[in-house]
Amino acid sequence: MSTGFAHQASVLTSRLLLSLFLVAQVFDGVFTYIVVRAFGPVAEANLLLETWIGLVGPEPAILGAKLLAGACGLFLYGLGLHRVLLGLTVYYGVVAIGPWLITLQYI
Repeated sequence: MSTGFAHQASVLTSRLLLSLFLVAQVFDGVFTYIVVRAFGPVAEANLLLETWIGLVGPEPAILGAKLLAGACGLFLYGLGLHRVLLGLTVYYGVVAIGPWLITLQYI
């Protein structure tokens, strides 16, 4: 009996983690868009994304990057690599969303 409950709790936890990862992608995308519109593509630290923003504009470049990141998160979830997904979620919170929140104070 307890193994069924533990399994359900594990599934719920992994789905919550996937949801947090996807929400982090949305926030990172929105914050990136706001800051890039305010300061230009050079505000983006990712050189690849900065280049794409310069080539196709911020909307398609950021949307494409976030859709790709979300798809990769779903792939990791499907493979059962939940600890990797947790690490990436924390990484986005600290390295992406945190600095954007600081930068948004100057807009």
